[in-house]
Amino acid sequence: MINVGIIGSGFIGPAHLEALRRLGFVQVVALCDSELSQAQEKARQLNIPHACASVAELLAHPDLHAVHNCTPNHLHAEINRQILRAGKHVFSEKPLCMTPQEARELVALAERAGVVHGVSFVYRQFAMVRQAESMMRAGSLGRLFAAHGSYLQDWMLLETDYNWRVDAALGGASRAVADIGSHWCDTVQFVTGRRITEVMADLSIVWPTRKASAGGSQTFVHDPHARYEDKPVSTEDFGSVLFRFDDGSRGSFNVSQVSAGRKNRLTFEVNGSERSVAWDQEVPQQLWIGHREQANQLLTDDPGLLNRDVADSAHFPGGHIEGWPDAFKNMMAQFYRAVQAGNMPERPLFATFHDGADVMYIIDAIVKSHQQRRWIRIER
Repeated sequence: MINVGIIGSGFIGPAHLEALRRLGFVQVVALCDSELSQAQEKARQLNIPHACASVAELLAHPDLHAVHNCTPNHLHAEINRQILRAGKHVFSEKPLCMTPQEARELVALAERAGVVHGVSFVYRQFAMVRQAESMMRAGSLGRLFAAHGSYLQDWMLLETDYNWRVDAALGGASRAVADIGSHWCDTVQFVTGRRITEVMADLSIVWPTRKASAGGSQTFVHDPHARYEDKPVSTEDFGSVLFRFDDGSRGSFNVSQVSAGRKNRLTFEVNGSERSVAWDQEVPQQLWIGHREQANQLLTDDPGLLNRDVADSAHFPGGHIEGWPDAFKNMMAQFYRAVQAGNMPERPLFATFHDGADVMYIIDAIVKSHQQRRWIRIER
């Protein structure tokens, strides 16, 4: 068994735990949170044998092989440093860190440590996203012309919607782009096999001041009796980005956390000289394939219908529902197969610190483009 520790017990930590338990050969032996009582209570609820209140204590746990960093954004860089210096395999929530400088440092640390390193870009793990990537790599789409799409949510639609991510000191200089645009960029770069090299961005803050609950009520919880205090907002709610790939092809995408009715709608379309493909995360088991001179197709994730190199990413016969938790399991399975082998694969399907850093460079360029009102080249 591979022994794992998780740092952070909010929404995403238990999601990591569930996926790891489904693998069968990984066990979570310790949970860390900033307050010992909270860590102990959460560990009891989740049936994790040990709880601690410091990263150092977690890293000192006997026979610990890997650590998952599931903390808020501003803690990612320092905790990732600690894990790497302890020589543990590390799986980090995204974003990898807060700045391009931190990203370069963490990549160098990971390479020197010689450990397996991953970042939680989960959308590349859906069976139909992998099918699109396989088709692109095999040449069945032809020459890449363009890619476009969006990632739309509505959880920040109201003036009274507030979360730690709104605070730039905790969430970073970018919010919508860094939080969900990062997923879009990673997914589309994975599918196309191309790198975004230049961006032109226009970002928008629709609530320059938000009303935060003085009692600190949880995100997504409506309290009609809450008292509110005004909080200035410096990070974007909406953004539009034009971009260029390294092969000269073009693209665009929108991100929004204020699109009423859109809960978690990541969509992309890739146009090639032979055919197109399109995918919608809210209908994740279908891949639209567009043709010029024959009827369009709607491919579903029946393992018998997928390309042979991606069939293992769909786990049940056609017609059985699979979604985000199953993609999360795919991601963990790939990462822990590498941990079992003891080294990084030559061509990992899971996102690595290199991929996490690459997206940080894109986010940095998008912010600069908006501020300077011009095209900005990605500095890798």
